[in-house]
Amino acid sequence: MTINSFSKPHSAQNVTDYPNNNTYFLVWNFREEAGLVTIKSVFQRICALVINLNNSALNRFPDAKASCVMGIGYDAWLQLGLPQPLPKELKRFEPVTGSKHTAVSTKGDLHFHIRADHKSLAYDMAAAISELMSPVADGVVEVQGFRYWDSRSVLGFVDGTENPHGADRDRFAIIGGEDPSYQGGSYLFVQQYIHNLRAWKSLPVEEQEKVIGRSKEQDIEMSDELKPKNAHIALANIGDDFKVVRDNMPFGNVATNEMGTYFICYTSTFSTVEKMLNNMFIGNPEGNYDRILDFSTAKTGSLFFAPSLELLDEFGG
Repeated sequence: MTINSFSKPHSAQNVTDYPNNNTYFLVWNFREEAGLVTIKSVFQRICALVINLNNSALNRFPDAKASCVMGIGYDAWLQLGLPQPLPKELKRFEPVTGSKHTAVSTKGDLHFHIRADHKSLAYDMAAAISELMSPVADGVVEVQGFRYWDSRSVLGFVDGTENPHGADRDRFAIIGGEDPSYQGGSYLFVQQYIHNLRAWKSLPVEEQEKVIGRSKEQDIEMSDELKPKNAHIALANIGDDFKVVRDNMPFGNVATNEMGTYFICYTSTFSTVEKMLNNMFIGNPEGNYDRILDFSTAKTGSLFFAPSLELLDEFGG
């Protein structure tokens, strides 16, 4: 497959939208026994469906801040015969293994990120996708995220304080001229973390603040003199020139105490995420890993590519 040349600018999917109240995160893997011809047909229809869902939501509920972003994994890209060469940094995510913790790698062919202030709308979008995908693929992840107070994780700290704003969101999230064939696209990386809340809550607030590197109530960053070298923000934030657009959401089951954070980020360069993960899991220097990992375990880890709307439309036939 070759990419057509577009005379108009390449438009990104809704990757820089801000988090809202209700989110579905869906990961699907194609079944080999479904047959490649059938899989390709469904893929074509799902691309068209995603465009339709976004247009319909905007038309019917213009104030609902509803959207669906679709990402395509490396293996699926090859299987479906999508354009060559691939986006420059699209690959199969490899585990990042430190002395104590590992950022695991899990298979993901398609990822759907659904956002809506009205849960009914988010549900309907997820149901429409599932109806189309289920004959040829297995849904391996379904996480329903929710907004917790003032954008806090269930650990009680504000999440995403370092997110870029304004024009910087496009700058850090969306590919430009550095990869001309894929302008308007974004790398999409996800991890599903489960928190050990019992262990976390046993820490005094002062100790929790040292783990994160910020005050819990007011979300104020510690000075460099007071901030521990293994604090989360000391290792996860790798500089003003290396940022990503995070859209993390909490999720969980209070009855089983399986509460967590779905980490999701959009970025124009996946190498930025790799630097962050190396700092967190291997350490900087090596062995000085992110202390939040003593309370948060990564259960998944997958890299996808979210093509521009024009390319998505081309895939849809």
